[in-house]
Amino acid sequence: MTSQVWITGTGMTPFGVHSGESTGDLARRAVTEALADAGLGIHDVRAAFYGSTAQGALEGQLMVAGEIALRGLGLTGVPVFNVENACATGASALHLAIAYVRSGAVDVALAVGVERMNVGDRAEVLRIFDGAVDVSTHRAGSGDRSLFMDIYAELARAHMAKFGTTQRQLAHVAAKNHGHSVHNGLAHYRKAMTVDEVLAARPLSYPLTVPMCAPITDGAAAAVVCATPARDQAVRVLASVTGTGSDRDAADYDRHISRLLAARAYEEAGLGPADVSVAEVHDATAFAEILQTEMLGLCAVGDGGPAAERGETTLGGRVPVNPSGGLVSKGHPLGATGLGQVHELVTQLRGTAGARQVPGARVAVAENGGGFHAGEEAVAVITILGRA
Repeated sequence: MTSQVWITGTGMTPFGVHSGESTGDLARRAVTEALADAGLGIHDVRAAFYGSTAQGALEGQLMVAGEIALRGLGLTGVPVFNVENACATGASALHLAIAYVRSGAVDVALAVGVERMNVGDRAEVLRIFDGAVDVSTHRAGSGDRSLFMDIYAELARAHMAKFGTTQRQLAHVAAKNHGHSVHNGLAHYRKAMTVDEVLAARPLSYPLTVPMCAPITDGAAAAVVCATPARDQAVRVLASVTGTGSDRDAADYDRHISRLLAARAYEEAGLGPADVSVAEVHDATAFAEILQTEMLGLCAVGDGGPAAERGETTLGGRVPVNPSGGLVSKGHPLGATGLGQVHELVTQLRGTAGARQVPGARVAVAENGGGFHAGEEAVAVITILGRA
């Protein structure tokens, strides 16, 4: 057993549309970059965790996807585990890599998440999202958007009714993240938007408009997890916690999956929300960011919307959230999203984020949720990282 675990390298492809590359191509690009960043070679990797949600359905690679993709880099003779946990797949792969290294089973493990969803058949892609709920009880999506946009809209309306959250506050979140992504060369979108432009955009399911929602994105991200900080740029894993939801009352935010997991993660890390310098949260919609900033304790429950409107979560604010641009602007390649968040936070903790750098960042938290069951995310992963 080892008490300390480190992320020594990360890699990430641009998030966007990759019509000329295969899923395997994208995965290999991210892994090659992560290994170079760590100063290691593929033969130093002693175990790998490969995450993807849609590859089987869209490409027919129903089994051994990781073994095939990583063999192309020369990874042989070591265990490769294929991971699927809906939109939390990337963070789940990382959680498993961390646990494997922490157990003493290996001293170097690789986590990779990848998705290629722009395959020319939008209806088929949207059906992927329909599979992230209990298919025996849920209706399919509307055909022009993911089922999850309707779910998030319903959650947003309930939050608005209970706390007075406004559509304009959601627009502040979206405008903030589109503004952040201007400085991220790996983001799907890099065009700033005003609050009024977000509100005037095409409506989806009230109160959501298109710029408040994550696009369909291709991309890959990877991280190298080690038992020793082999390089000065290594980032320490302070906590990695995952769990599944419960049958709580929808109005009982104290028992929300992210709130319970965040409490466990803070306890494991030996710190609290006030210590957090920067966060990446799962903003599949702008409302999700509002909710998750509350559940992580970065603001009071019910104050997520006003906090965003006050500028507390923007770069230069009290606790910047989604400096990468978040899912709504950086993009959301399902299986890669969690590791994309970690790539951003490692960059922030190293102080190499350029124009989107959070000054003096020392503690970073990522929240990656997946699926939906019984009124909340089916699974969530909270990762806390710190400067060495």
